[in-house]
Amino acid sequence: MRGPRGRHRRRGDGRARRRRRRRREVRRGLGGGDPAQRRGLPRQPEAPLSPLVVLVGPPGAGKSTVAEALASRLGVGFRDTDADVEARAGVPVSEIFIDQGEAHFRTLEEEAVAAALAEHDGVLALGGGAVLSDATRALLAGHRVVFLDVGLAAGVSRVGMNGNRPLLLGNVRSQMKALMDRRRPLYDEVARFTIVTDDLDPTQVVDQVVRLVEEDR
Repeated sequence: MRGPRGRHRRRGDGRARRRRRRRREVRRGLGGGDPAQRRGLPRQPEAPLSPLVVLVGPPGAGKSTVAEALASRLGVGFRDTDADVEARAGVPVSEIFIDQGEAHFRTLEEEAVAAALAEHDGVLALGGGAVLSDATRALLAGHRVVFLDVGLAAGVSRVGMNGNRPLLLGNVRSQMKALMDRRRPLYDEVARFTIVTDDLDPTQVVDQVVRLVEEDR
């Protein structure tokens, strides 16, 4: 039998063409997939999780209160690295400071922050001194970090004589001033946004953070 151009067509030519066409279709189907899959290799692991918002700031800024309310508003999870450290150590932060010293606490804190940044996709509140770590500041690069700022008078008023804040025992005002003088440049370094909370209640702070998140998406 001759084809339209007079060439002989052997039996089986049609099946061969169909097989070649199917192979081309398969290759096209894989064209937009994972390059590793096209090479027959295992698929690459998915990208790690990343927090929606990371809150930083000094004692009295309301990080934990705002973080929990913000997470509820956004319908996501809430995580606090101070709570993570306490859960791992089995004792409150204040006891870690007293019994094992600040350096040991900072090591635990650095590890807790690294884990939370890699595992949590909701709202994350960091301890006030977390930004003292060079490694932590490097890890925060690229994250949506909000600095909840508070002035000296408002911060001292909110903190009061809270015995659970080991770095603010004694003269709270002078301790708070020294703490902020040291840390403020570090908060500014890691922050994408800053909210001054002095005259705001937690709900108003949450409103501002939500607006920033929506505008930043």
